[in-house]
Amino acid sequence: MAVTDIDDNTFKDAISAEGWALVDFYASWCGPCIMFKPIFEDMSKQISNVRFYKLDGEASPAARSTVKIPGLPFFALYKDGNLVEGVATSKEAKLRELLDRHVGAGGA
Repeated sequence: MAVTDIDDNTFKDAISAEGWALVDFYASWCGPCIMFKPIFEDMSKQISNVRFYKLDGEASPAARSTVKIPGLPFFALYKDGNLVEGVATSKEAKLRELLDRHVGAGGA
């Protein structure tokens, strides 16, 4: 599955659809966010039962205000529109742990 860009206008519909959604809150000036982009894209191709989204937090203040972001990049995992857990990390292993813990089997 490909990564889909969302914004304030599409955020609620994206996360509210049935099933798992993972949102990458990023900023265009964030070096770790830029470096993590290809990893996130690869993960979206490997994990079929999670929808992957990218959201520019600076351009989408309403969506950004729905979560407490302690650092970037920040990933928020939703199930049926409800926030399950969020993590600020630039480590693939830490993000996979989040998915394993909630989605199971590497998210696949």
